[in-house]
Formats: sequence, structure tokens, C-alpha cells
Amino acid sequence: MTDTLRYVPNVSVDSTLLSPGASRNEGLPASTQVPVPTHRGTVLPRVQWNGDRQDVVPFQRERFEEVRPLGQGGMGEVVLLKDHDIERMVALKRLPEGADLDRLLRFVEEIRTVGQLDHPNIVPVHDVGIDQRGRYYFVMKHLQGETLESIIEKLRQGDRAAHAHYTFPIRVQIFIGVLNALGYAHRKGFIHRDLKPANIMVGPYGEVTVVDWGLARRVSQPGETAQASGSTGAAATNLREAASLRTQLGAVVGTPLYMSPEQARGQHDQVDVRSDTYSLNVLFHEFLYLNHYLEGRQSLADVLEGVQKHQPELFEIPNNPHQSGVPCELGWFLTKGLAKDPAQRYQSVDEMMEALRAVMDGRIQVLCQRTAIKRGLHGLLRQVDRNPVAVIIGSTLAAGVLLASLGHLIFVLFS
Repeated sequence: MTDTLRYVPNVSVDSTLLSPGASRNEGLPASTQVPVPTHRGTVLPRVQWNGDRQDVVPFQRERFEEVRPLGQGGMGEVVLLKDHDIERMVALKRLPEGADLDRLLRFVEEIRTVGQLDHPNIVPVHDVGIDQRGRYYFVMKHLQGETLESIIEKLRQGDRAAHAHYTFPIRVQIFIGVLNALGYAHRKGFIHRDLKPANIMVGPYGEVTVVDWGLARRVSQPGETAQASGSTGAAATNLREAASLRTQLGAVVGTPLYMSPEQARGQHDQVDVRSDTYSLNVLFHEFLYLNHYLEGRQSLADVLEGVQKHQPELFEIPNNPHQSGVPCELGWFLTKGLAKDPAQRYQSVDEMMEALRAVMDGRIQVLCQRTAIKRGLHGLLRQVDRNPVAVIIGSTLAAGVLLASLGHLIFVLFS
């Protein structure tokens, strides 16, 4: 079925945008060739003063000016542009010339997926088009800041400024921003399938954005019947099903170090929101411990074997020399999140959020001696706010008894 799959775009192009004998996208698959606009000019006018009179005059120039490249990947390149109409910097992601049908399908699905995910923690799409060289592109917000991957590397190397800023509570807040994005996407019916530190942007004011939704797809919730698009025998009736169908044929989809065990086994019919929750816990583990739980594995076969079988012993991991120990309650949080069996890990991002909120509020689950002590101390701190007079009186009396006991002991010893 998929060997004969062809995507024939239904494109209507204004004749005023075409030069005589416009090209047919040389280098692209024949089934994707369409007329190409020669340019995209600005449309907003400018104000010109003639004495005391204001004149609004047309101002036409190329709308987008390419500034510099921002990055390159398997799905194409990202460049920084100056938008001369709106006077802002934007990012443009485009397919390379000669892109095959599979990459085109995934590119289109990425645009349509992100276009449906209107959330502050998900990068928005501003525009789409085809440039003069026949390359499909979309324009999105230019994100300031750095990737979580870069932040982890700075912390791992002992950058003092990074450690001063990214304390454990701040790391938890950043992770909650990621959870907000994924919780929203899951409620809209999409899973990401490629969650990793390189796909998380952290801005200078704490903004957290999840990017690169090129492998995202619609999925059923745990326990629901799989959609028709998840079956390789189903007929692809639209572009979304076609892209999902072609993805199903691959043995492994995602980034091996961060994928779930079911992804590593190529069991695409079993990949649901719990696969994303596993990947989220992998990147959170690395953010906290500054060491990947599969550190040292070199070959793809070793990595995939580790994803399926290696259960990290979180409380036996040596502390990074540049930071204090990871709070035990966060270690227990990750223990459940990294369960190999989907039924044993967090069943939703909402469940993860509730568990983290409990930790932040001091409602720590008693699972070991350390958590028991911290639970008691947090309880005492809450009592200080709820009953300050009683706590002050009680602590004063306790201090008095302690001092009296010490005085009596000293008297006995020296008398």
C-alpha cells in the first residue's frame, strides 16, 4: 500500500505571484512539484511626512531577510530571519532540496500538529510557504535562551554560575514547564515520541518551550482501542494517516537514549502517553543527577538493550562532585517513572504533576528513613504557620527544659 502512496497537493497560487515560466521545484519528488512564488514582499505601508501632513506610502521589499543559521538536523535546517513587516526576529525551518516523500509527510505533519497545540510551552507556528528554490518551510517564534542539553553540560562541568542559578527547586520548576506542555498535548491526543534535553528550550526569564514535534502523532489513551492509523494493514485515507502509517513501518522511532522500552522494541501499537512519561523521567533523571542512566554504553545494540532491561539504582549513584546530593524524595519520584512495565509507571502527566506538587508542598511519601525525617520536619514547619503562638510557646518550654537539664548535668559533674 505504502509503496504506491503519492501526495498530490491541491495548491491554488495567485497568478500575480508567479513569474512567466515559473519553475516546478526542481529537485523535489515529481508528485510534490507545484508552482513557486518568486518572492514574498512586505505589505504594511510606512508613514512619510510632507511638512505637517502625514502620507501613508506603499513600502515594498523582501519580507524575510536571512540572518544566520541556527541549526541543522535530519528534517532540515533552521535559520534566523528578520521579518521586515512586523519588525521582529523569527525562526524558519525548511526542508532541504530533494527531500523524499517520507520527510515531506513528516514535515507537513509537524506543521499541522504544532499548529493545533496552542500553548505557552509549545513553540507557535506563524506561517508556511515554499521558497524560490522549491523548499517547503514554516516560520515560527525565535526562541531565546539555551537547550536543556546545554544547561546539563554546564552543570556537569561544574559551571559555578549555572549551579548557583539551577538549584534543585529551579530544576523542578523547569521540569514542571515541560510537563505542562506535554499534559496539554496529551489531552489534545498527541504524543511527542522524541523527548530529550536537546528538544527543551529554557529562556533567560525562565520560559520553557518544547520543540521539534516532527515525530509526534495521534494516539489513543491507555486501555483504549488503537486507532486505524496504527495498523499497517489499514488504508491511508488522508495525509495524517499516511504519515503515521509510514512511521509504523520503521523498527525504531525516536532517540534511543531517551525512548521507552516499548519504543526500543519497535512495538508501535503499544506506544501511548506512558511512553512519553518514561522519556520525561529519563531527561529529568539526567537533569538532576547530571549523568545518563545508560552512561558508558556505546553501540546502538547496547543502548537498546539497556533501555529494555537496565533499571537504574538511583540511591547508589555517586553524587556529582559539583553539587550536593539529589533530594531523596525526587529519587523516589524517578523510581516509579523509570519502571520498565508501562502499567507500573506514571499513567499520565497529570499524575506526575500531582506527585511533584506533593513533594514541593512537603507532602512527602514515607518510603525510607530519610523521607520519614523530611516528612516530619515539613510537618513541623507547616505547624509554625498554622499555630505560631503554640509552636513558639512549645519551643520556648522545650529550650528551657533542655537548658535546665544541661545546667543540672554541669552542676553534678563539677560539684
